[in-house]
Amino acid sequence: MKKRCNRHRLCAVAILTLAGAAPLGAHHSAAAFDADRTEVLTGAVVDFHPDENHVVIYFAPLNETHRSVQRDADGKPLRWRAEFPTGAAMTALEGISINTFKPGTVFTIALHPRRDGTRDGVRTGPVFRCPDRKPPPPGRHCDSVEGHVKAGYGNLPAPTG
Repeated sequence: MKKRCNRHRLCAVAILTLAGAAPLGAHHSAAAFDADRTEVLTGAVVDFHPDENHVVIYFAPLNETHRSVQRDADGKPLRWRAEFPTGAAMTALEGISINTFKPGTVFTIALHPRRDGTRDGVRTGPVFRCPDRKPPPPGRHCDSVEGHVKAGYGNLPAPTG
């Protein structure tokens, strides 16, 4: 009888161990992002995707005059993807949520871009939200606009090569 109980316990432990390993294996690496480079971009939110593992904001960077967004050769807005290293619950504690970053919201974010050159990056440092209908002057970011809101911790990193 004692051997049967030990086998059941061993099987239960093995099943629980394997079940716990599956989510860990499903989580992806940050190796696709270049941690040695930082891009600081100001743009308008296109879409906000809250997720339990990572928040993703799709946005269109502002053009040089900051009166519109950058566009491709066909006239369509360029679209960037910003991935946050934490999920919706954690980013909401920093003031970053679907309610505070609605479509059209102008904000500044620093990203470690993808190594392959796609318009995609992982957030680093705080995010600055411009006041409604008040983009920064050309060549500046939301942190320079009176009434901006800082979400997250640290300082806005300087862009690098």
